[in-house]
Order: sequence, then C-alpha cells, then structure tokens
Amino acid sequence: MLRKLAAMLLVMTGLAAGAAHGSEAAIRKAMQARFADLPVESVAKTPFSGLYEVVLGGRILYTDEKVTYVFIGNLLDTRGAGERDLTRERGAQLAAQTLRKATDQAIKRVRGNGKRVIYTFEDPNCGYCKQLQKELTKVNDITVYTFLMPILSQDSEEKSRAIWCAKDRAKAWDDVMLRGATLPGEAKCDTPLEKNKELALRFRINGTPAIFLADGRMLGGYVPADQLEQAMNSAGSK
Repeated sequence: MLRKLAAMLLVMTGLAAGAAHGSEAAIRKAMQARFADLPVESVAKTPFSGLYEVVLGGRILYTDEKVTYVFIGNLLDTRGAGERDLTRERGAQLAAQTLRKATDQAIKRVRGNGKRVIYTFEDPNCGYCKQLQKELTKVNDITVYTFLMPILSQDSEEKSRAIWCAKDRAKAWDDVMLRGATLPGEAKCDTPLEKNKELALRFRINGTPAIFLADGRMLGGYVPADQLEQAMNSAGSK
C-alpha cells in the first residue's frame, strides 16, 4: 500500500483544481477522496504560512491550504541558529504514540524498576536478535516490549506462535532466545502476528531486530548494552 502511495505521489503534479479549501476539515476530506485506500489520520498547520501536515496511513505528507499539491520529504526549520528536522521529530512522536497503544500485541519483560522503555521487533530465529537478548541481560531498570515478527521462515512463524501461546510468554521468549529451548508444537491461540506485520509495514521495517526508544526514535538493528544505555537515557522514561 505504501509503495502504491509513493508511486502515485511521484507522478502527481497537482490535485483537482476544484479542491480550493482552506480549513483542516476540508483538506482532510479532499485528501481522503484522493487516497481512498489509506486513512487520513490527522491534518495540522505547520509553523510555515499556508503549509499543512497530513498523516496518511502513517506517512507524513505536506500540502497547501487549497490542496493543489502534495509532497513527501523532510521539512527543515532553519529559522533559528540550528537546523531542526521537523518531519523526523514528528515521525518519532507518531511512532511513540502508535507503539504505546499497541503494547497488548507485544511480549512484556521488566527488569528492575522498569522506568526506561524500548520496543523491539524480533524473529525467534534471528541471530542478531539472540545477541541482543544477551546484551539486554546487562541492562537494568528497563521495560522491553517485543513484537514478534517472524520473517525468516515457516519455523519462525511456528516458534512465534508457540511463544505467544505459552502460559508465560516472557519466560518462553527467554528460554528460546537465551537457552535454545524447544517449545511444544501445535500451538493454538489467537496471536497478534498479522497486526505486528501491519505495524512493521507502517514503520517500513524490513529486518530484525528493530529497536525503538520511548520517544519513538528508531535505533536500527542490534546495538550493544552500553550504546543502548546511552540512547535510553537520552530518550527519558515512560
């Protein structure tokens, strides 16, 4: 769906000339009519005159008050002494909000007081994911929400289901990732795997592990404990 959106916008030079609206509600209506397959999640004015931010299916776009053009790109604020990437900041904010609302789809593990939070997307057969688990044992005062993302094989899918359907999901995850345990097969329960795939698509994640901080910033893949400590401290607590 995101590829379709990008392709449409690349060839798009303008929207219907009749969409001459200035209000946020009218902009929402015009955008939704044009991109019927994707939800318009929000419309808001930017700090710049006549420029609006539109969040469409998790993607940040920009348009004018008459909806005569739409563009994808990073909006930089150069008005001050430094340069701020407003698109990156807003993207992190949206990611944090989305992840907080989706924690019921994740395995939760708490160490110490659990004040610092990270979110991970992992495959139980991913070698770097297993290395990450070893690093996490060195980190205290942390809450880890792990979204199962089986992308490597059918075995990954079966292991993910077995972990999610286990009586103690956190223990099952640690048993598999840290101790190489084999869980009973034929796991039967409702799982969030499809929802997790949709979430990964929203964030354009195509590999594991993927790590997000509490403030929505994405760290990327595997990082050692000391780097994770520094990043978490800069992001604050939940």
